[in-house]
Amino acid sequence: MKEIIDFMFLIFLYIFIFYKKWKEKGKDKLLVNTIVYIYLSFVLYFTLMPIITSLPFIFNHPYSPMNLVPFIDVTSGRGDFIRQVLLNVIMTIPFGFLFPLTNNNNSKFLKTIIYTILLSLSIELLQPLINGFRSSDITDIITNVMGGIIGYIGYLIFKPLTTKILNYIKNK
Repeated sequence: MKEIIDFMFLIFLYIFIFYKKWKEKGKDKLLVNTIVYIYLSFVLYFTLMPIITSLPFIFNHPYSPMNLVPFIDVTSGRGDFIRQVLLNVIMTIPFGFLFPLTNNNNSKFLKTIIYTILLSLSIELLQPLINGFRSSDITDIITNVMGGIIGYIGYLIFKPLTTKILNYIKNK
């Protein structure tokens, strides 16, 4: 229920700030940026929300430092590590695919990976700050980057198709 406040804020931001700005750039940019915005909103939902209602309490719990031992859950057999690894890979596949589309198809592989790392690192550092029950893990960053790479490969494979679709929308 607390997430509704966050979603209302995200809708407000979209309508009053981003929609107008993106619409001026053309229908194709509006479509791509709106899809990325919706995707990132769901990433926030699954990783950080509720955010706004948690802000007054961010200093009311201890901050757990990031686990810096890669794949420790996998090697020690703790928890549902296969599910966690797969979900982290799957979560960023769309980012690796969509991010290059936001940059006139000029986004290079390295730039996409850097932004995937920044997205993942931001989430991992904020999770324990916003919610004392969440932790951050280097494995999540590694698997998120793997998802970004898979998404970028998908972008390269489907680039001719996405270019045709976006050009059609642009000229319509």
